Amino acid sequence: MKLGCIFLRHNPVKISWLLTVISISALPYTCVLAADTESQQELVAGFWTSTSETERLATEAQLIEGARDTAELYHWFKTGPHFSIDVPKGQQESIRVAGDGTRFPYVYLIPESYDPEHSYPVEFMLHGGVSRPEWEPGGSWWRRGYESLKQEDRIVVVPASWERAFWWHENQAENLPAILKELKRTYNVDENRVTLSGVSDGGTGAYFFAFKQPTEWAAFFPYIGHPGVLRNSQSGEGYRLYFENLMTKPLYIVNGEIDRLYPASSLQGFIKILGETGVEHVFKAIKGGGHDTRWLPGETAFIEEFKLEHPRDPLPERIRWVADRIDKFNRNSWIQIDGLSRTPGLLDVRREDNLFVVSARGVSQFTLLLNPEEVDFSQPILVNVNGTTVMAENVSENKETLLKWAQKDLDRKMLFTAELNVQVPD
Repeated sequence: MKLGCIFLRHNPVKISWLLTVISISALPYTCVLAADTESQQELVAGFWTSTSETERLATEAQLIEGARDTAELYHWFKTGPHFSIDVPKGQQESIRVAGDGTRFPYVYLIPESYDPEHSYPVEFMLHGGVSRPEWEPGGSWWRRGYESLKQEDRIVVVPASWERAFWWHENQAENLPAILKELKRTYNVDENRVTLSGVSDGGTGAYFFAFKQPTEWAAFFPYIGHPGVLRNSQSGEGYRLYFENLMTKPLYIVNGEIDRLYPASSLQGFIKILGETGVEHVFKAIKGGGHDTRWLPGETAFIEEFKLEHPRDPLPERIRWVADRIDKFNRNSWIQIDGLSRTPGLLDVRREDNLFVVSARGVSQFTLLLNPEEVDFSQPILVNVNGTTVMAENVSENKETLLKWAQKDLDRKMLFTAELNVQVPD
């Protein structure tokens, strides 16, 4: 301390010179850090917003080269892009054009006070009366106005359905997640608070996504609909419904007692099975209720509480999934059925740190997707299938896998840095 005091007292010029040298020598490093951060944000934003294959592949190559390792790239994607405040707000209308040329219009409502530093819940609302001609532009499907749907704490999406695109058709199974991805490119979405509600045919559509394609959604709200429609080969697609597929996503179901189409009593068998299989749900039978939503104002507070209490768990410890095809409807979160030895096939997977315990029936091949915050890649990964250990080895993370699944999901809370392709032993 004495030396320091003497130095300060007798060498003020030297001190000043030394501080100047330190400041100047540190300046380039500071600039490099700022430039690196800016470059990283630009690359992630470029990946997030890319819509063409050429653009995406070019950005991926830059990301692979720019990140020191997979862990750094994972951090970049978990942080996500920097979202702009200069985006459309209020009531907006857009059209998504599918690969076959089908035009899917939708209205989306962005809070006027939208703040890109805040992530917003998203609510998809599916209308009824789907057996109608294709909708004309103007956003008039289902309702004449959207003022009552506008809320400052969330983004609301109202897509369109018609006679060639029922909510439970395969083209809508592709359309709704694609619309969600479009919103994610521009707006700061809370991926764990994306819900799907529907009225009448829209309620039946909510059942469809719950049974067949639940990965993106936190919870389902089918109002005055009926899951039995999905099994009808004329009004639906003749789907087989598997209650195991509902185990990780809750439902809030409302039907009227005197509904002329789907009275509450017609769902009693379905509700009983939900209870017996342990599916989390709420069922409200509206006394004197018909095929309408006059009950909604009195139920809104309970519905909102249910949403708050049930955010999505993007990486649940246990998943059960039943599939009868492998080209569609074969994935739930971090598991995917890739081969069937008979139809349907059941996969029941439980993750315990680095141990995956799998029960497979009718499944010949499947994929496990690994997240670095759920497993320890410095230790061996163990996979036990039907009582047989099929893997006990270290697994390497890689950037390509991270980019592959990030491109599919565009989901900061559900990222994977390794995938295991597993053959089920005979």
